[in-house]
Amino acid sequence: MYKKIGRHKSYKEHTNVELTTFSNARVKMNETPKLHKALHSVHLWGMAVGLVISGDYFGWNFGWSNANFWEFGISIVWIAIFYVMFALCFTELAASIPQAGGPSAYAKRALGDTFGFFTGYLVLVEFLLAPPAIASALGGYIHFLFPIIPSLYAGVGMFLLLLLMNLTGIKQTARFELFVTFIAVIGLLLYLGLLVPHLSLDQIPNWKNETNISFSAVFTSIPFAIWFFLAVEGVALAAEEVKNPAKDIPKGYIAGIITLLCLAGMIYGFTASVTNTKDIANIEYPLSFVLNSLYGSDSIWPILFTFIGLFGLVASLFGIILGNSRLLYAMSKEGYLPKYLSQLTKGSLVPQNAVISGGVLGIFCMLFLNTAELITISALGACGMYLLCLVSYLMLRKREPNLDRPYRAPLYPILPFIAMGFGVFAFGSVFYAEPKLTAGVFIVGIVLGIGYRLNQFRNKSIN
Repeated sequence: MYKKIGRHKSYKEHTNVELTTFSNARVKMNETPKLHKALHSVHLWGMAVGLVISGDYFGWNFGWSNANFWEFGISIVWIAIFYVMFALCFTELAASIPQAGGPSAYAKRALGDTFGFFTGYLVLVEFLLAPPAIASALGGYIHFLFPIIPSLYAGVGMFLLLLLMNLTGIKQTARFELFVTFIAVIGLLLYLGLLVPHLSLDQIPNWKNETNISFSAVFTSIPFAIWFFLAVEGVALAAEEVKNPAKDIPKGYIAGIITLLCLAGMIYGFTASVTNTKDIANIEYPLSFVLNSLYGSDSIWPILFTFIGLFGLVASLFGIILGNSRLLYAMSKEGYLPKYLSQLTKGSLVPQNAVISGGVLGIFCMLFLNTAELITISALGACGMYLLCLVSYLMLRKREPNLDRPYRAPLYPILPFIAMGFGVFAFGSVFYAEPKLTAGVFIVGIVLGIGYRLNQFRNKSIN
C-alpha cells in the first residue's frame, strides 16, 4: 500500500526525501564497522595503571644489584621527570590522532611509512618481552607460596594458561581491567600499611656520607627505573574506543601517570626503610620477601599479600598478551609483517596465529634470558619508541599546524626537546647495560625492515 502524499508536499519533494533516505541507507550498509566507543577517563586510568602495576610488585628491585639507595634513587627521579614530560606530549598525540595503531600511526603520519614500521617494531619489542618477564615473576611468587613448585615451571605454566585463554576469544573488558587495577592498588596499599610500624630512617644511608656516587651505577640502573612505568603508553591503543577523546584521554592518561609516580615513590622509599636493599636485589618476589622477613613465615600477612599480588600480575600478563597479539595482527594488516599473522578464527574471530607466535617467542625468551635481561630489552624497545614519538610530535606541530588538537602540551618547543635529551640518556643506558642483546634487537629489526621493503617492491611490480 502506498501512503498518500501530504497536501502541502509536492511529488518532487517526496521523491527527494525517498532518494535521500535510500542514499543514507546505502552509506550505512557500506560503512566499515567501527569499534564501540564506550571508554571514559576512569577506564583509561584503569588501563594506564593496570598495564604497569605489576612493575611495582617486582623487577624494579634489580636496580639495587649494581646501585645503592641514592644512585638508584637518582635514576628513578630522572625517569619520573622524563615520563611526566613524555606524557604531556604523548597525550597531545593520542587526543589528536585517536587511532588504535598508537605510536606506529603517529610516526607513519609524521615521518612516513618506514618510520611507522620501525616504531611499530619497537613497540612489539616492548610488548613481546614484557610478558615473559612478568611470567617469570609470577613463577617466583607461586614458588614463594608453594616451594615444592619450581618457579620456572610455574611461570611457563601460567604463560601457557593465559595464552589458551586468549585463544578461546575471552576478552579483557574495561570494567574487568578497572576492577583488577583497584585490587592491585589495594594490595600495594596493604603492603605500605604493613611496613609503617617498621619504618626506620636508620636503614637509609646518609646522603652526606655518600661521597662516591657512581655515574656508571646510575646509568646501569635506569632500565629498572623504567620498569616502574613501562607500557603506560599502551592506553593509546584503545583511543578509537574512547567516547570523548578530547576530554577523556588527557584526564585518564595524566591521572594514571600521577598514580604511578606516587606508588613508585612510596614503594621505593618504604621498602628501603625496612630492609637491606642488597637482600632483595636479585629476587623475583621482593615485596613478599620483605613482609616475610618482618612478620615471619607463620603470619597471614605475607600469604594474603602474595595472593593479591598474583591477582595483579595475572591481570597485567593477560592484558599485555592480549595487546601484543593485537599489535602483531595490526602490523600484519598494514603489510609490515607476514599476512598469516592477521588470519582470524572463524568462530571467535581471534588472531590465533598472532597469539601463538607471540607466546612461542615469549616462552623461548623465558628459557634463555633471565628476568633482568628481559626487563632491559623491553625497556630498550620502549625508549626507542618514546624518542620516535617525540620526533613525530615535533614534525606534526611543524607540518600540520592546523591539525585539530583538543589538548596541547605546554612549553612547546622547549618541553619536547628536553624530553628527547632525557630519552636519549635513557636509551644509552640500556645499550650500555646490554650491548649484545641491543645489537641483536637492531639486527632483527633491520632484517624485518628489508623484508618489508622487498615485499613492497614485489607488490608494486605485480600491480
